[in-house]
Amino acid sequence: MSEILTKISSYDLFNNLFPGTLFIVLAEKLLNIPLIQESVLVGIFLYYFVGMIISRFGSLIIAPILKKIKLAKFEDYKDYISASKLDDKIDLLSQINNTYRTIISMLILLLLLKLYLFIESYIQFLQDYRIIILLFSLIVMFIFSYKKQTKFITKRIKASKK
Repeated sequence: MSEILTKISSYDLFNNLFPGTLFIVLAEKLLNIPLIQESVLVGIFLYYFVGMIISRFGSLIIAPILKKIKLAKFEDYKDYISASKLDDKIDLLSQINNTYRTIISMLILLLLLKLYLFIESYIQFLQDYRIIILLFSLIVMFIFSYKKQTKFITKRIKASKK
């Protein structure tokens, strides 16, 4: 178990495991959704996965919205790579920035979950399709995450050739 924890990078800890765990705890305490796991091992994997979902939601939905309403301004990715080579603090600052975005995403997802539960209490058939809605949403989100990650990899490869 401790070996697993030592292999988790600080990025994974603060952008996946921490927000996933916090989401699970808040969902149970605030929304009465029992998701806390008795098994530590199962819990770590579940909380990490929930954190990945939260992080991806932030990357795909929250960041573009914040950019669109001009609350966040991004530099060109090529410039980010070049600047990171000159100033190693940029990676740390980027990680902290992503943690803030993920916390925003977590809070918004908690709010959306509460809203969904409220609507579901009035529209009975939604309960019957809860799993289908969840799985479809996750499939779409991870398809777009894959596309975005592939684009980042391609940009890094092109930048390294220069």
